[in-house]
Amino acid sequence: MILVDLVDVGVSRPDRPLFEHLSVTVSSGDRLGIVGINGTGKSTLLGVLSGENEPEAGVVRRGQGVRIAALGQRPELGAGTVAEAMGDSWEAEAALDRVGMSAFADVDTGRLSGGQAKRAALARTLVTPCDLLILDEPTNHLDIDAIAWLEERLAGHRGGLVLVTHDRHLLDRVTNRILELDRGRAYTHDGGYASYLEARAERESRAAEAESVRRNLAKRELAWLRRGAPARTSKPKARIEAATAIVEGRAEAAAREGSLPLHFGTPRLGDVVVELEGVSMGHGDGPDLFAGVELRLDPRERLGIVGVNGVGKSTLLDLMARRTEPRTGSVTWGSTVQLGYYDQLGRDLDPSARVREVVAGPTRRPDHTDAALLERFWFDGDAQWAPVGTLSGGERRRLQLLVELAARPNVLLLDEPTNDLDVDTLRALEDFLDEWPGALVVVSHDRAFLERTVADVVVLDGTGTVARRPGGYAAWEDERRASRTKGRAATAGSVAEVAERAGGGSKGSGGSGGGRSSRERTGRSPSTLRHLTKQVESEMRRLERRREALTAELADVTDDHVALARIGGDIAAVEAELADAEERWLELAEEAESA
Repeated sequence: MILVDLVDVGVSRPDRPLFEHLSVTVSSGDRLGIVGINGTGKSTLLGVLSGENEPEAGVVRRGQGVRIAALGQRPELGAGTVAEAMGDSWEAEAALDRVGMSAFADVDTGRLSGGQAKRAALARTLVTPCDLLILDEPTNHLDIDAIAWLEERLAGHRGGLVLVTHDRHLLDRVTNRILELDRGRAYTHDGGYASYLEARAERESRAAEAESVRRNLAKRELAWLRRGAPARTSKPKARIEAATAIVEGRAEAAAREGSLPLHFGTPRLGDVVVELEGVSMGHGDGPDLFAGVELRLDPRERLGIVGVNGVGKSTLLDLMARRTEPRTGSVTWGSTVQLGYYDQLGRDLDPSARVREVVAGPTRRPDHTDAALLERFWFDGDAQWAPVGTLSGGERRRLQLLVELAARPNVLLLDEPTNDLDVDTLRALEDFLDEWPGALVVVSHDRAFLERTVADVVVLDGTGTVARRPGGYAAWEDERRASRTKGRAATAGSVAEVAERAGGGSKGSGGSGGGRSSRERTGRSPSTLRHLTKQVESEMRRLERRREALTAELADVTDDHVALARIGGDIAAVEAELADAEERWLELAEEAESA
């Protein structure tokens, strides 16, 4: 059954088109994920599909009687309490509980924060009977347990689903098609997120090959014209000029050119970074959220803070940033600390200010350094002059992140950095953090981002305890999974024991009699192996970049034999290190398979 059909649809901004001639059909059973960099029109397209927005061109057809439930970026709950907005049903009460909003049922909707309103609206949308479910960034402001529940809920949805999300795990597990928006065009890929990446890489490879063929043909054309067709008439002159323009021109620029080179000469940190000693904190006159916290950051810290909503993760970051004072204990900064804090709200930006003015700050005029910095962060020439008020929500968040990084911090605190940033920005930011020399502390519920960026996690369990876990997010998740499995096994054993006593039975002789497993696990744990593998992969990427830089340097040297020998020796050393790293990676992979 066709739910909605878009034919040649187009929508534009005042300065440029968002998308043109876009055609897509969503049928019952479709699981469509929409991806693209911030500002390409993902949320606008969701509005067209739901009927909230009218396109400037094209036709939108909806199936007769099709019911649509949609969650927007900034949903409206209406007047009254949260419970009144949800409606009176056990399903609504259960969904409200799963997104962590049960305690707010009797709170007036006007008193909710933006994140709380988004969670309540998500719960309401999920229990609304519909044929087509449309969700814009549903994982924003959810904790890890709620995201896992949402994943299961969406996997079981029987109607059509259209989804915009930065959560790569969610994309890969619940979608069967990906629609990519790229510079006004749309590309559809079958399969989940991994299939989309493969298809996009293949498309870009084909484009590169086509560009190479085009330039070779143009060069031959130009050579023929110059050799055999003297410029005696206007026609050969025009052909020569056209061929020259092709040869000297460029292919269409990539949506985002290269990686994210954000290393701005970060100042070095001393031995003392940030130290928390005996810290406790709570809200107002309420009980402590946590107490007795002892935490010392290393100059190359890679630390994640995890836990369900409401246990004090952002409060702990505020204490590290010295935005608030602890009830007890102390927070100490080293003398060399230069802090950057990217919080959930971001800095207030003047909507009338130009992008380049925001980056330069209020005390000086923008210069060529600011322009170069903006280009590295994918604000091109036109975008640098755009008023902040014309940016999309994701573009504004990207600009807020740039403002923090432009200040050259050497301690970086990130509070839910993945909210409203597109997948490409997240991957590039992850690559940057791999090599960044400062100390990093991240609060995030994005599983993929945590897996890529942190080595250890601090767990806030809601009982006031703050405990550090080595091995990062994967190790913590393994620990939680093992604990849940043990709890279920203990419950099952208790039930079996009660049943046995009630039935008067006895254990059969064919079992193992409760002895130890015949196959003991030896060697390092899977979480440790994943952590070590991640470190080796990071080292391999660093060595590959070093090899590329040396190869480029070698190409620029001609007659300097001393320099040639030096660079050649450096390349050989890097090759040897890379071979060693690859060997270690293979050994870890084999050990993981046998674990």
